[in-house]
Amino acid sequence: MTPVLSPNTQAILLLTAPLIAGRGSASSDLLSLGEYKRLARHLREIQRQPADLLSPDAAEILRACQPVIDEGRLQKLLGRGFLLSQVIERWQTRAIWVVSRADAEYPRRLKTRLREDAPAVLYGCGDMALLETGGLAVVGSRHVDDALIDYTMAVGWLAARAGRTLVSGGAKGIDQAAMRGALEGGGKVCGVLADSLEKTTMNREHRNLLLDGQLVLISPYDPSAGFNVGNAMQRNKLIYALADTSLVVSSDLNKGGTWAGAVEQLDKLKFVPVFIRSTGKSSAGLDGLRKKGALPWPNPQDVDSFEDVFNVAMPTPTASPQVGFALFSNEDPSSADTKPTTPVSPDTAPAPQAASESSAPVDVVFDAQPPAEASEELPPVTPEAVAPIDEAKEFPQPESTPAEVLFAAVRTAIQQLLSTPMKDAEVAAALDASNAQAKAWLQRLVDEGVLEKQKKPAGYVVKQKRLFE
Repeated sequence: MTPVLSPNTQAILLLTAPLIAGRGSASSDLLSLGEYKRLARHLREIQRQPADLLSPDAAEILRACQPVIDEGRLQKLLGRGFLLSQVIERWQTRAIWVVSRADAEYPRRLKTRLREDAPAVLYGCGDMALLETGGLAVVGSRHVDDALIDYTMAVGWLAARAGRTLVSGGAKGIDQAAMRGALEGGGKVCGVLADSLEKTTMNREHRNLLLDGQLVLISPYDPSAGFNVGNAMQRNKLIYALADTSLVVSSDLNKGGTWAGAVEQLDKLKFVPVFIRSTGKSSAGLDGLRKKGALPWPNPQDVDSFEDVFNVAMPTPTASPQVGFALFSNEDPSSADTKPTTPVSPDTAPAPQAASESSAPVDVVFDAQPPAEASEELPPVTPEAVAPIDEAKEFPQPESTPAEVLFAAVRTAIQQLLSTPMKDAEVAAALDASNAQAKAWLQRLVDEGVLEKQKKPAGYVVKQKRLFE
């Protein structure tokens, strides 16, 4: 069933989406993810929601939003109704559906696990119900040999025979091999795409699988969007969030989306166990993940032993550490797309309406937010940290300003991001920051000797320590 485009979703699309129907260019006035997040919070504070920006009293609401976003800019974006109708018609002819975090149909797994990191808008084609089935996430490198392709297809096939959904990213190499193996085994597959959703859904082979309910394809990015390094790296958290467990078949060391996604899962998010391939030729990347806590894949050969993989104790569920500005305030990181509701205790079992509009958090981030990373900079627990209060007073710790905490988080985020060279625009997109802000951060890190700007390939990269330096 294709969800009806809700008024909230229409408003969010008008404010944030390129709305490119065929040829054309996106509006330069589009709200960045950070800007939309601030607007959503402001709307919550004045007990409004995005849909109200399209209501008869919208003029009054827009004036009330002036302190956050320029009223004229909002009016211009909201005036794109005709363009939106064109794009919606195009999507409907291709059976592409759209949901926002304010919608009841929005995948609950993403909403509850990623919270503020869950995409504001999700595009997809196929049976949405598959997004709630969990399953096995399989990820790996694009460029692999035939032996690893065959290995991965066998894993996908076994997942299908066990009745477990296969979740992957749709990229060539390991991703496509896992998905193809599961589909050939008659299983269900969820593909999380970083680009070209529209083109992929129109593929004749995919079309039948989508219509038959065997395959669902989703993306947090515009259906016509092309490849972007930052998008490809940042969508990996969605793959893990939709699964019950995961397998990394291959990975480079300290670079690439597969490595970054697995490390993020092991070190921060901890949604699911992370297994690594344990047979055949190993690699520096797999060895590095093992040292970080990844488990050896037990190589199940039948359905029963495959099910044992899902019985491995999962880490204690935690909300994403990326919770916007909550680090510096007592504000509850709950819904800002919808009107305020009575907070629900985390110990209370979620009611059926928990996935509804009223409970949807919508301080939405497609990509990592610099302020959110500040939580990573908290010091580790040490004996000194748990010393008696009186003793601690004798050794006061130096105070850090919010700005220093923030930039420390930014420094860490950029260092993790630049495992491969990236241009300033790509860094800005990955961090949901303006180009000017990203350039300022990058230049500061260059001045500090943390980064260097190279010509071939062009871009910024973490500066390598040299002998005697």
